[in-house]
Amino acid sequence: MTTLPRRPAPAAGPRPASSRWWRDAVIYQVYVRSFADSNGDGVGDLPGVCERLPHLAALGVDAVWLTPFYASPQADGGYDVADYRAVDPLFGTLDDAVGLIDRAHGLGLRVIVDVVPNHTSEQHPWFRAALAGGPGRDLYHFRPGRGASGELPPNDWESVFGGPAWTRVPDGDWYLHLFAPQQPDLNWENPAVHAEFDSVLRFWLDKGVDGFRVDVAHGMVKAAGMPDIGAREQARMIGSQVLPFFDQDGVHAIHRGWRRLLDSYTDRPDHGDAYGGERIGVAEAWAPSPERLALYVRPDELHQAFNFQFLTCPWDAVAMRAVIDASLAATGSVGAPTTWVLSNHDVVRHLTRYGGADRALGLRRARAAALLMLALPGSTYLYQGEELGLPEVTDLPDAVRQDPSFFRSDGQDGLRDGCRVPLPWTPEGPSYGFGSGGSWLPQPADWQGLSAAAQEGVAGSTLELYRTALTVRRELPGLGDGAMEWRPSADGLLDFERDGFRCTLNATSAPVELPSPGRLLVASAEVAPGAGAQVVLPADSCAWWAI
Repeated sequence: MTTLPRRPAPAAGPRPASSRWWRDAVIYQVYVRSFADSNGDGVGDLPGVCERLPHLAALGVDAVWLTPFYASPQADGGYDVADYRAVDPLFGTLDDAVGLIDRAHGLGLRVIVDVVPNHTSEQHPWFRAALAGGPGRDLYHFRPGRGASGELPPNDWESVFGGPAWTRVPDGDWYLHLFAPQQPDLNWENPAVHAEFDSVLRFWLDKGVDGFRVDVAHGMVKAAGMPDIGAREQARMIGSQVLPFFDQDGVHAIHRGWRRLLDSYTDRPDHGDAYGGERIGVAEAWAPSPERLALYVRPDELHQAFNFQFLTCPWDAVAMRAVIDASLAATGSVGAPTTWVLSNHDVVRHLTRYGGADRALGLRRARAAALLMLALPGSTYLYQGEELGLPEVTDLPDAVRQDPSFFRSDGQDGLRDGCRVPLPWTPEGPSYGFGSGGSWLPQPADWQGLSAAAQEGVAGSTLELYRTALTVRRELPGLGDGAMEWRPSADGLLDFERDGFRCTLNATSAPVELPSPGRLLVASAEVAPGAGAQVVLPADSCAWWAI
């Protein structure tokens, strides 16, 4: 691997940036529970994140996205929010949140936080009042049941986590929860819900956050009449078929309202931002086609949307090119950049998806996929630990699992805990540097060799590969936002050019000899000289060239 000088950690103080920084930003997802534990209780927290921010600055990312740290009973890892303006004591205090934002800005990192608008916790004051017979039941979806005495759910909708999407309360009514029963869905036809979330967004914008990742951005509006679907295993249909509870056209009016609110904070350092620029909204939207996904990033809606078609694409050059072309065409039609992602806290880590039980194969492909992703036009998201080459933990004992869908049937696979195992920072210690008191999920014994400290400065390590690639991406004007052009290539290869740059991916299981495209910048595996002006690109590898 060709290694360029590592990008130094930014000096203290704000870093000049374009107001449209998000169009080519590299954003790092922190799953707060599993990033770093400062107090030894085995659970990651905000002070722990703050202590490890220099790792992200040295890695070379532009922003950090924090999963929910709000007051919550933790029925779904914090995505069941009881108070959107309070920090759960498990994670720290409001002062800790503000201190983290300020520290990140001082290191040149922007901060994106989760907002969860589709549902609240059952412990939210609104829902508790609704259960007590108060006037607020129309803040949620309460319905009478079907059957002679209302003993059947109002329709056949299933929870994403498995089982019915309805739970009956003592007075006989049923309430809708597309996820766990502890997460009742809000009724976005009620103006009070709109007003509340406008207030919540302003609260955190005034604390200095640079944007929001919108959880279930496709889910707030339900089809009129809530019609039956007439099919089982509905969770498997998400993202591929039209469903009456997801991706309804009415969600776009909500996002347009939020865009106006976000735009009102642009370049307003008096509201806590360290260096101006646009505040952004990022949609977690499972849409049945790239064209439907593009609707979320029209000029008057949100700024980014996760590209799950790319995430779920198999390791196959033809399939990858088709997804890349469709994604660029769809977002380009509305003037938005494409946002690329390989892993997150809800899916099997891509190393394991690409290699199965063959970890060495998965690592080769994961490293190559990272270079491919970082070379594509637009913005990218990295999930914590992928820069260390972490695999999915597939052998967690049932007794330690906490994913709520694990305890239900016919929903998600229930195995999301495997990608949420706490990070290893050092080769030693009770939790490899995660914290002094162990970790809330057990870490594999062989993770000590994958720790950040074990890979620091080691030529060819996955950590140094990411650092080098992010340095090159920042230094070359042809990377980030912009255009690309495919070059003719043999079967199993992807080859494209950008301004002064070329990327070559070999997705086959055999080395390929090809004419040298230019000066080698970085490669996921050792590129060998071939005959004459030829080079040999190893199997399952990717290389960047200056041309």
